[in-house]
Amino acid sequence: MNDEVDEVVRAWQRERSDMALEPMHVWSRIDRLSGILDVHRKAAFSQHEIESWEFDVLAALRRAGEPYQLTPGQLLKETHVTSGTMTNRIDRLATRGAVTREPDPNDGRGVLVSLTRQGLMLVDAALESLLNLEATLLRGWEPEDRTKMAAYLRRLLLDAS
Repeated sequence: MNDEVDEVVRAWQRERSDMALEPMHVWSRIDRLSGILDVHRKAAFSQHEIESWEFDVLAALRRAGEPYQLTPGQLLKETHVTSGTMTNRIDRLATRGAVTREPDPNDGRGVLVSLTRQGLMLVDAALESLLNLEATLLRGWEPEDRTKMAAYLRRLLLDAS
C-alpha cells in the first residue's frame, strides 16, 4: 500500500536520482502525522475552550504534582518556548483564572506560577479528551505494535536531539 510520501519520494527519485532520498520516507511521514495530530488535538481541546499552548503550560504544572507550581524557568524547560513567549502565556492564563503568580519563598526576586482549582479542572478534562482521541487514533494497532513504535520513535527522538 502506498501513501502520499511514496509519491513524493518517487517524484524526487525521478528528478534527483543522484540523491539519497531514504530519510524522506521517515521524516516526511512524521511531518505529515504531526500536522494531522495537531488538527485532532485542536478539536479535542476546543471542547474545553482551550488552546494547545494553554494545555502545554497547564499540563506542565499538573505533572509537577502538588502544589502544582513551577518557576517560569522550569516552565520554559518543560514547554520549549522563549522567555517572552512564556511571560505572555502566563499573563493570558492568569487573566483566564487558570494560574496565579506568587512570590518564590526561596528566591526574593523570583515567582512561582501555580495552577488554580479552575486550571486543575480544565487541564484534567482536556487530558481526558486528549487520551480518548489518541486511543481512537491507535485503535487499529495491537499493543505490541504500539510498544515497538514508541521504542522506535524514542530512539529517533534521542538521536535527533
